[in-house]
Amino acid sequence: MNKIKWVLPVIVLSQFSCTSLWFAGNAVMGDLANTYHLGSSALGHLTSAVQFGFITGTLIFALLTIADRFSPSAVFFFSALAGALFNLGTIIEGNVFASLMMFRFMTGFFLAGIYPVGMKIAADYYNKGLGKSLGFLVGALVIGTAFPHLLKSFTSELPWRLVLILTSSIAVLGGLSILLFVPNGPYRKSGSKPDLSKLFKVFKNKNLRSAAFGYFGHMWELYTFWAFVPIMLITNTSLHPEIKMNVPLLSFLVIGLGGLACIIGGYISEIIGTKKTAFFALLMSGICCLLSPLAFYAGSGIFFIAFLIFWGLAVIADSPLFSTLVAQNAKEDSKGTALTIVNCVGFSITIISIQLLNILKEVLDLRFIYMILAVGPVLGLIALYDKKEMKALKS
Repeated sequence: MNKIKWVLPVIVLSQFSCTSLWFAGNAVMGDLANTYHLGSSALGHLTSAVQFGFITGTLIFALLTIADRFSPSAVFFFSALAGALFNLGTIIEGNVFASLMMFRFMTGFFLAGIYPVGMKIAADYYNKGLGKSLGFLVGALVIGTAFPHLLKSFTSELPWRLVLILTSSIAVLGGLSILLFVPNGPYRKSGSKPDLSKLFKVFKNKNLRSAAFGYFGHMWELYTFWAFVPIMLITNTSLHPEIKMNVPLLSFLVIGLGGLACIIGGYISEIIGTKKTAFFALLMSGICCLLSPLAFYAGSGIFFIAFLIFWGLAVIADSPLFSTLVAQNAKEDSKGTALTIVNCVGFSITIISIQLLNILKEVLDLRFIYMILAVGPVLGLIALYDKKEMKALKS
């Protein structure tokens, strides 16, 4: 029991360290564009490259049932090491757009052995209270994702390559910590040979399917919101020149504070239920999408930042809850595969929404394009809606 208590902090710190690779390129996007003479669409394309790499990785990991057949801790370490190396590839002199896309793609590919595998490790250790445990874990992912923006704000006077060197370094340390201090969990049940039918069988469970489709709606919004937070801040500054903003620092706060929402959501879920908590978080983030134009028109820097922070809290609070529902409704010998394939589909959706906004920002008023993100939450809410549960909640 004592071992289990300290395992979660190790997993959380390792997840934070390794997922800092995710948006490392975004934090230095302006420097990348200037150094390698990239166009205005570079943000969308390089972000999508990471997402596409993650999708490819999760699909291969799921097809081969890697997380169920092999030690999750070893898979996590190897993925962290490989992801760190490809992240460093971005700093090589003489890079061109194609090579940058390749390095970001491969970084995303090996993140498939970090994020869902980290959740699998947690599920192997925590049978009861999984929602709370995954709340801490996804909170670490959120702060790790935001961390490069914080590094950029502190190292703005130093070479931009330092951000990528530091994120790769802490990723290696995170992977090593999992390998050395987190052995296979007591609830782990090894899978056997690759079974392609598992990819389809996991969706036969009605409750798992409902959670998965809620997650897909959530993912339509999440990563696009994160990717465009700096653009939102820059847009508001251009509309209201009198308002001065530290874009890297505020980007970190808007994204990173969402980690607290994951933890708080985990505790709330133990009181009112995991599904209901996820439902209301998704509802709140969908409302933020629809109200986003008003934030730009307000003309108040404080209001705009407060709105983005609230949106940042709502947009991620349901993520660990959806993963909890998926893990709880999957069979013991296919939890890793279920989490991985659901992640794969979810991140496939992010590419569509990121590229859609990448196109819309060139042809429409930037104040209105974020309303399209509400499509995901609406469809997710429909998938989650249960008449019996809603009546019970009202009573």
